[in-house]
Amino acid sequence: MTGYTATVTVRLKHGVLDPEAETTARALERLGFELEALRSADRFEIDIDADDADEAADRAGEMAERLLANPTIHDYDVEVVERE
Repeated sequence: MTGYTATVTVRLKHGVLDPEAETTARALERLGFELEALRSADRFEIDIDADDADEAADRAGEMAERLLANPTIHDYDVEVVERE
């Protein structure tokens, strides 16, 4: 088995209200920043022992599907890197 770190980024789908991002965007605009769009996201880093990176990604994806994200309102991405 090899050690991997899977990073799961969970964000609301386009069209779903994101009050945290709206509040932050207004604050940034008051500070003089011009924004086209802003979305909030949660990031989870999971250390996994697996036979290969694909297995680690599959397991992290299952975690996202079953607990970390609500597929009805969230999109998520999984990235996997081998731990040193």
